[in-house]
Amino acid sequence: MEGKIHSFFAGGTVDGPGIRYVVFVKGCPMRCLYCHNPDTWTQDNAQIFTPKEVFDRGIKYKGYFGDNGGITITGGEPMLQMEFVTEVFKLFKEAGINTALDTSGIMFDENNPSIMAKVNELLKYTDLVLLDIKHIDDYEHKKLTGHSNKNVLAFAKYLSDNGKHMWIRHVLVPGITLNDEYLKRTKEFIDTLKTVDKIEVLPYHDMAKPKYEQLGVKYPLMDTPIPTKEEVRHAKILLGVIKDAAK
Repeated sequence: MEGKIHSFFAGGTVDGPGIRYVVFVKGCPMRCLYCHNPDTWTQDNAQIFTPKEVFDRGIKYKGYFGDNGGITITGGEPMLQMEFVTEVFKLFKEAGINTALDTSGIMFDENNPSIMAKVNELLKYTDLVLLDIKHIDDYEHKKLTGHSNKNVLAFAKYLSDNGKHMWIRHVLVPGITLNDEYLKRTKEFIDTLKTVDKIEVLPYHDMAKPKYEQLGVKYPLMDTPIPTKEEVRHAKILLGVIKDAAK
């Protein structure tokens, strides 16, 4: 079995708890307008690795992981290569290493037995899911990513119902997700989940512009501003990340 990899990063501190060995896989069905890894959209020019080769590269950093660090597989969309990711996680779990899956959940389909079998096998070896909720409104989600959010929200509920711990990640984009109604609806949905350990508000940034230029792709949010500190704080209050000191 082989996986299609974009790159590796040792020493990640924003991709799950502790210090992480981060594996970026190639391929993603979504085309998020704010995507900062457009070079992972397709599987063209991928590096090919077996699960054992990925393990051998990552296990060298075991001494840096501490009590809660480990490996995170992100992308791209790692659930596009579920069987490969499962085998990688299995090797790291056998070595006592924490595993985290950074996903949009878009590949989840509870009406497809074949996919569900792969999902359940993957979750056996996944300690934590970093789940990106791109947009709580289905119509706006389609505009933002090209896909419905139904599978994403269903995946969140499935994780909750099956006792799988998750962090919810939400990118704050002026004019798209920076909206009181949508933030409140996002919080209401998160409140229905039982296994959310953390909510991360990720302020939109435009640092990927050079990547788009190199790929010859027009950057979709050229005129979108970076959210202010006050806007980020307001969003965190609405999502329950921090308390409103004024109350």
